[in-house]
Amino acid sequence: MLRVRDIVLDPPLLLAPMEGVTDLSFRRLVRSIGGCGLTVTEFIPGQQLADGHRKALEMARFDPGERPVSVQVYGRDPHALADAARFVQDDLGADMVDLNMGCPSKKVCRNSGGSGLMREPEVARRIVAAMRAAVHIPLTVKMRAGWDPEHRNAPELAKMCAEEGVEMVVVHWRTRTDLYGGVRELHTIAAVKDAVSIPVIANGDIVDAPSALDTLAQTGCDGLMIGRGAIRDPWVFRKIEAALHGDPTVQVDLRERERVLLSFYETLRQRSGSERHALGRMKKIARYFADGVPQGAVLKQALLHSQSVPELFDRVQAHFEQLRVASDAAMEGGEAAALG
Repeated sequence: MLRVRDIVLDPPLLLAPMEGVTDLSFRRLVRSIGGCGLTVTEFIPGQQLADGHRKALEMARFDPGERPVSVQVYGRDPHALADAARFVQDDLGADMVDLNMGCPSKKVCRNSGGSGLMREPEVARRIVAAMRAAVHIPLTVKMRAGWDPEHRNAPELAKMCAEEGVEMVVVHWRTRTDLYGGVRELHTIAAVKDAVSIPVIANGDIVDAPSALDTLAQTGCDGLMIGRGAIRDPWVFRKIEAALHGDPTVQVDLRERERVLLSFYETLRQRSGSERHALGRMKKIARYFADGVPQGAVLKQALLHSQSVPELFDRVQAHFEQLRVASDAAMEGGEAAALG
């Protein structure tokens, strides 16, 4: 269990904000399975949220029972981000507001938002100070290890954030130039933990219980944030929680995997404005989810080549039915061999 002031994160496992993924539908899925102590929205342009743009408001929407929940904003204008933080607190009623200093996308970094702020620490300080002065709810920051391997300044930035009143920092081991590759390096996160007294959350390639326990052991962090690993395996939070408590491994059978995937896809279909948009979202999820399914490469290719939503649903059901038939045949063969 982790406390951020009076907010309890139990377990200390957080769903990472992911563009085009962690919308309300996906966060509902994760919450329904359990084991997640905090959900975070997709990153939202602070200026657009403060101005009440429709798309920004939709991205920031959360369920009344989705608590604790944090809304993440990005930008480089201290006044706009202070207004955004105030909107998150007063109009949305979120439990926390988070500043994105970790997004590596060219579009965001080009305007010195996201991880671009790591190259401008004084701008980052002014932003953090303005946001802190604007709200009384907990303010948190998500960052990368640095801009590039030669400038891993996360410990210095985290210390600055703590000095300005930030109450929790999340650190991804990658630098901005690593994008989604790079060589796993946890020393910088451990250095952040040593540099500040506020809670530090480790992020990056946490995909199962072993990688979670190893990250905690190497960094000494107070909790973990999980991103793409949660798309591949939405039960990963429950599995890690069980490992933290020394409980038996959570087992997920084929029927449960099929049920959850089809249920999520049905939610996407209902919430999407068009079949084309729904199909695109479904294929994006399939790229990761299929990795956690037997013969996942076959399933992934089948879904990526689907030309319509009904066809995609049929291919999901056909794949899982084939897996069940193969499993039943293997069991019958094993029983026959035992009797023989």
